[in-house]
Amino acid sequence: MTSKIRWGILGPGGIANTFANDLVHLPDAQLVAVGSRSLDRAREFAAKHNMPNAYGSYEELAQDPNVDIVYVATPHQAHKENVLACLQAGKAVLCEKPFTVSASELEELVAVARKNNVFLMEAMWTRYLPAIVKVQEWLAGGLIGDVRMVDVKFGNRAEWRPESRLFNPELAGGALLDVGVYCISFVSMIMGQQPSAVHSVARIGTTGVDEEFAALFGYEGGRMASLMAGLRLKTKHQAVISGTEGEIRIPIFWNAKSAELSVYGKEDEHFEDSGAAKGYVYEAAEAMRCLREGKIESDRMTLDESLAIMRTMDKLRADWNMKYPFE
Repeated sequence: MTSKIRWGILGPGGIANTFANDLVHLPDAQLVAVGSRSLDRAREFAAKHNMPNAYGSYEELAQDPNVDIVYVATPHQAHKENVLACLQAGKAVLCEKPFTVSASELEELVAVARKNNVFLMEAMWTRYLPAIVKVQEWLAGGLIGDVRMVDVKFGNRAEWRPESRLFNPELAGGALLDVGVYCISFVSMIMGQQPSAVHSVARIGTTGVDEEFAALFGYEGGRMASLMAGLRLKTKHQAVISGTEGEIRIPIFWNAKSAELSVYGKEDEHFEDSGAAKGYVYEAAEAMRCLREGKIESDRMTLDESLAIMRTMDKLRADWNMKYPFE
């Protein structure tokens, strides 16, 4: 590694813009290149973020010898192709969630990364937020006893535009891959495994994708989790972890700035994150730590766990008999 780790961005959309803005909080990170299908868009993005190189194709970015790691921020259905091109070019990759559309796609990427000894990580930024790290500390300390139940909700009422990425099946639209993945990944983190029993219902909209779904997960020992996610139904974005000795509440779990610990018979403890960063900086820092230590995956979000989460999502879609046109 050079003194600074050099980042390329593949796909200069809204989330890439937020990521680039957050990266300035890491002094050992440097934005050096952006790739887009439109050279004009790439040049505009590069100028905005003071990046020296702009490419009118993803392939040119993947081949840039001055890029150490690529942040892939394209639409869901393009992740596999884009990540594969970067891995085959020997580039480390941080890929925006959901990692891929299906487990079979991700299995192929993981195999290539491991065979070529190239770093690969899912950009599930929630996991690295200071408030979530504090929650993990509370849980590791056994402060709420044995965790028995997790309840998590993430519903938005998005504008109805059938051609948009949220509702277009050709773009792998639907609540599951857009917001549901946050719920499933969060529960996976808390429970430390995937459910042994999965029960769910979904409302499939007129475009053929899930607009809302609810699920009940069962685990060994009688533990359980309830999940709800939606694109046309606004809910609180709350997670509640209930244990035998208390509970933890996270008001906006996926973008957590605070968390509250309630232990029976004791005064509540409140954690507040007052940092200026949006939050993407923490996943970038984790990827950079791994690169400097010569790792090809993170031990905080392993490729095996990402695969297991994707298989759980495949199970949900199979139960709904929902396939995307390109599958």
